[in-house]
Amino acid sequence: MGLSSRQAPARFPFGRRLPCDIYWHGVSFHDNDIFSGQVNKFPGMTEMVRKITLSRAVRTMQDLFPLEYNFYPRSWILPEEFPVFVAEVHMMKDSDPSWKPTFIVKPDGGCQGDGIYLIKDPSDIRLTGSIQSRPAVVQEYICKPLLVDKLKFDIRLYVLLKSLEPLEIYIAKDGLSRFCTEPYQEPTLKNLHQVFMHLTNYSLNIHSGNFIHSDNVNTGSKRTFSSILCRLSSRGADVKKLWSDIISLVIKTIIALTPELKVYYQSDIPAGKPGPTCFQILGFDILLMKNLKPMLLEVNANPSMRIEHEQELSPGVFENVPSPVDEEVKVAVIRDTLRLVDPQKKKRKDVQCQTLEPVSEASEELLDAGPAERPEHDAGRSPEAGLPSLCLKQVFPKYAKQFNYLRLVDRVAALFIRFLGVKGTTKLGPTGFRTFIRNCKLSNSNFSMASVDILYIDITRRWNSMGIDHKESGMCLQAFVEAFFCLAQKKYKSLPLHEQVASLIEFCEYHLAALDEKRLVCGRGIVERRSAVVPCQTDGFRLTPAAHTPLLNRTAAASKFADYRNHRY
Repeated sequence: MGLSSRQAPARFPFGRRLPCDIYWHGVSFHDNDIFSGQVNKFPGMTEMVRKITLSRAVRTMQDLFPLEYNFYPRSWILPEEFPVFVAEVHMMKDSDPSWKPTFIVKPDGGCQGDGIYLIKDPSDIRLTGSIQSRPAVVQEYICKPLLVDKLKFDIRLYVLLKSLEPLEIYIAKDGLSRFCTEPYQEPTLKNLHQVFMHLTNYSLNIHSGNFIHSDNVNTGSKRTFSSILCRLSSRGADVKKLWSDIISLVIKTIIALTPELKVYYQSDIPAGKPGPTCFQILGFDILLMKNLKPMLLEVNANPSMRIEHEQELSPGVFENVPSPVDEEVKVAVIRDTLRLVDPQKKKRKDVQCQTLEPVSEASEELLDAGPAERPEHDAGRSPEAGLPSLCLKQVFPKYAKQFNYLRLVDRVAALFIRFLGVKGTTKLGPTGFRTFIRNCKLSNSNFSMASVDILYIDITRRWNSMGIDHKESGMCLQAFVEAFFCLAQKKYKSLPLHEQVASLIEFCEYHLAALDEKRLVCGRGIVERRSAVVPCQTDGFRLTPAAHTPLLNRTAAASKFADYRNHRY
């Protein structure tokens, strides 16, 4: 298995770069130009997990499914939503005078705790200067976290997004618990600025005099998550439910991110053209509330994989010291990621399938006994025979049936991508939007094409004024989703929003499928007429249908269409 690393140029001492099976980039997909193999970054992932973009993606899902997405704190985007933030806080205080909130302000592009601060009132936000040039997210602060040894902590879980289409997600069975270094107290005006009490960031707390480096995974300021679970289990906590809630949080978060990731993906790796496939290890930062409800803090596109820390030997002199906790968790994550994406694995399986003889009942019992009971010559066949069992657990598509109903915006994104027109773009022009409306039969006497143009201009102009990627002109996916929701609300007025959106998606998919079928039939007719008039060689001729929504059966489509007659404008 060839492995190229951006951080190991010595692998090409003569400047010669041969194709590799796997490319390991340090920061983003665009670290190098890759045309084949697999790369450990998705296009657009760094942009998607920034605090503002993540908040917008989750908010869209909260609009559709508020109960399913209540694991993310209420958020406002600064500076554009500052007036809304002020108004909503005052309204909530008026309705509940006992409500004494605390808010946390996080710079959009910040990391390692940089620029984060707590406030008690909207008037405390530092609006002058920095917030204008450095947008931020302000969130309701979680005042009642679960404490261990009187300390606040968060969880870093490692998640492997192995594939975007089809969606394939793995979660590491263990993670890191990162502790604050001062005993926790609920926020007051006096302790708001005590970062070692309120912020769990490792990069901040390591500078505290109370930080404890430990060789034991069960103690110190950084521990394994499994050690926390054991402790909770000994107190009678339902650890299985906690894991189930965490898995649900991870799947739902990735479902919120995938629509826009697909737009980035088709832009950088257009369908039908040679290009790499992608996978990526993500760092999910999760806080447990006192009632063991997991809350998502953020997602990191480039989680640290260091397995050592710096220790100061004398003033200004440092050395790297191994960290047993980091090593136990991170080595397993990287090792098993490489095992899962190993391109040779499928080839070995194919060869084994061709050479294996029928398995007798005795052999089946032997296989069930586990690797330790297998004959030596069998164990030697697989390079993985001596490795530990995988630490990465598949959660999707394993639990797809439980979550597929949430993937409405994915289907809206598929419509958006279909009408982009030019490969490599991420913005929809006015012609593409009009074609979408026309092909999906969404215009009528109550919604003219002039109204379509006004809708396009108003929403696109507003999103562009937010500073959303000015490299291209046109309508971004978020703007298209807003326009789609608006159309759904007009067309299906009496339904909840998620049913309105689902109904409009099915309406559009039906008409596009009918259009594809019509084009296919017309194409066949043209071919038949040409064949009748001009004799030609037909061997090897194939007609490729449009690569869009799968064609519907005529009978099914007809019955489906009857359902739409009751929902016209």
